[in-house]
Amino acid sequence: MSRRLDRGSEAEVPARPGPEQPSATVTFYVARDCHLCERARGELGALAAELGVEVDEIDITGVPELERRYREWIPVIEVEGDRVSVYRVEDAALRHKLGRG
Repeated sequence: MSRRLDRGSEAEVPARPGPEQPSATVTFYVARDCHLCERARGELGALAAELGVEVDEIDITGVPELERRYREWIPVIEVEGDRVSVYRVEDAALRHKLGRG
């Protein structure tokens, strides 16, 4: 399952970057019944709204390939396919990777 986060909510609302900042793909891997994922969802949603980036959330639950790749690390945040943080939102690392820190 994939959905977009905006302003800390779970609604599918695309965020648009400002004209001076190119769009980057931020991917947030989560799993069902993951308390760390719930906490990170709120933090990442607020940070994404501040930075004007779109977050694609992917639930790995029941998807064997994704389970093998991400289960021990969730929540996982990647930017353009590069891993930025695991277990929690690392604000400074995400800002740096997006060129906004």
